[in-house]
Amino acid sequence: VQLVESGGGSVQAGGSLRLSCAASGRIYSSYAMGWFRQAPGKEREFVAAIRWSDGNIYYVDSVKGRFTISRDNAKNTVYLQMNSLKPEDTAVYYCVADQAYTVSSWFSSGRPTYWGKGTLVTVSS
Repeated sequence: VQLVESGGGSVQAGGSLRLSCAASGRIYSSYAMGWFRQAPGKEREFVAAIRWSDGNIYYVDSVKGRFTISRDNAKNTVYLQMNSLKPEDTAVYYCVADQAYTVSSWFSSGRPTYWGKGTLVTVSS
């Protein structure tokens, strides 16, 4: 599975961006796709995930109510709509994929198998 992100950029605080991630190769119904991010000087952290089979969604607390993850099964694409952006959202955002049963581990130390190269999101105050 290869993952290619797009949609990063620079925005002022309070603004919005939409990230896209296109997957090449087969995304099985047993998979989940999602997003991690890494801010300068910090470890990578889980942001959001969606299960391919039933659309169940997971978010880290810091983005709940501001970010929305969605998927287009026909296009093998996952999206991350980011609203009310804050300077602390500045990071490289990575698209990820793995078996859905691994998602619970993504909140802590678990790391998905497949990663994109990342797209930079910069939020200025």
